[in-house]
Amino acid sequence: MAYFRDKFRSIFQVNDTPRRIAMAFAIGVFLGISPFLGIHYIGAFFLTWFFRLNRLVAVVGVSVNNPWTIVPISSFCVWVGAKLLGIKQVLPEVDWKNITLTHIIGKLADMDNLIELLNKLTPLIKAFFAGSLVICTFTAIASYFIIYNLVTRYKQARKCRIN
Repeated sequence: MAYFRDKFRSIFQVNDTPRRIAMAFAIGVFLGISPFLGIHYIGAFFLTWFFRLNRLVAVVGVSVNNPWTIVPISSFCVWVGAKLLGIKQVLPEVDWKNITLTHIIGKLADMDNLIELLNKLTPLIKAFFAGSLVICTFTAIASYFIIYNLVTRYKQARKCRIN
């Protein structure tokens, strides 16, 4: 946790305007919580390059969703998506007594079973995508204003200490 805290503090010392720092962080938060798992960092690098924003700040924003927070954030996104879409049961019934690794591999190896599994998981996938898009948009907007205010205060306080 100290690593993430130190990286978060480092964004205040970036030599850029508060608006640009906040924008890079908001892009990072948006991508970090977005449902596009696996491309969060790649997307952040591309968008910061495209808009000529600070990559470090965006990476810190993406890191909001990390191994310690991914389960609560994703669960909240699924819950929000289920509420928005009116889905009553997100997860299918599972026979926990008969689940083994060989059983799972056998089910996934057969195309008909894989399609059946995807059909059963469709409500979960829809809820996750809908909820994630809502939550990542809201948190990106909120984080922009929060970081903008924090960086502005930090830079003003630092300017006063120097003068």
